Amino acid sequence: SSGINAEYGVSKSYPTRGPILVVCGPGNNGADGLVAARHLVQFGYQPSIVYPKQPIKDPYPRLLHQARGMKIPVSTELPSDLSSYVCILDAVFGFSFTGSIRSPFDTIIPSLASSPVPVASIDVPSGWNVESGPGSGTPLHPDVLISLTAPKLCSKEFKGRLHWLGGRFVPPDIRNKYNLTLPDYPDTEQVVLLNN
Repeated sequence: SSGINAEYGVSKSYPTRGPILVVCGPGNNGADGLVAARHLVQFGYQPSIVYPKQPIKDPYPRLLHQARGMKIPVSTELPSDLSSYVCILDAVFGFSFTGSIRSPFDTIIPSLASSPVPVASIDVPSGWNVESGPGSGTPLHPDVLISLTAPKLCSKEFKGRLHWLGGRFVPPDIRNKYNLTLPDYPDTEQVVLLNN
């Protein structure tokens, strides 16, 4: 699952177990963040979730219920002090994001961008165009990018420390259809480090 791929990218990038803030949006990236938070607990981290817009359609309520069942704190607002976190997992917007960033994310994303705490983004840094990269304003420039399935075009603009790929589950017919050249995954690894 994409959520476990995100967790693996985080745990390999930030091996010091401690508090992690998972900021979730209302779409699929947010769902990946909710799943990643559950796995982070299993790997010895202490995640907290910020989930300002909580959709009522399935699977979102179920994923939120599972996170709360694991005693993961959930808030609708970003904490004013982010300095206590090992990292922040950006699960706000993914590859389908278009247009301008609306409330409350228009204040959340700039806060993440200016945070002294390193940010790891799932698939596409929030607010980026999937093809062209960072937008205007205060774009998010994460420390770590965890691409899912295959790196998106915007990943060429990624200048952070580590770029992981989680996508060993891509079947051969999909690889062939889209002419994907993906790396091999050693042993049972869920992510592989890419060269920037």
